[in-house]
Amino acid sequence: MKHLDYVTTDLNSPLADVKADICNLPFQDNEFDIILCNHVLEHIPDDTKAMQELYRIMKPGGYGIFQIPQDLSRTKTFEDDSITDRKERAKIFGQYDHVRIYGRDYFDKLRSIGFSVEEVDYTTKLSDVDVARFCLAKGEIIPLVRK
Repeated sequence: MKHLDYVTTDLNSPLADVKADICNLPFQDNEFDIILCNHVLEHIPDDTKAMQELYRIMKPGGYGIFQIPQDLSRTKTFEDDSITDRKERAKIFGQYDHVRIYGRDYFDKLRSIGFSVEEVDYTTKLSDVDVARFCLAKGEIIPLVRK
């Protein structure tokens, strides 16, 4: 959209506008109105620090969607740093470079950082065509966070 300013950030992608570690972002406090963090936090060893950085750079009144793969049948997030074998990680965490599988406690962790969190199942609000268009998994709960 031409009337909006976008900044993309990634540690490794050559396509990103800014190369940066999510745990140490080079942005001012309260800089962004909207933050989309799509399938990133499951890769970050210190996800608490990453969430704190996202909170720091979000403007008061701002919002974000922090989508992650999640096992809603789990009450608690599972992580185990001793699992280093790529095949074992893929089997346990769903992908070789994931460091955890989030449970339902993910939303409360975001709240503990300071965000207000609305847990939204867009798959019940959108048509099947739009669910497919936006590549959502049926029953997926997406956190809409606000500062």
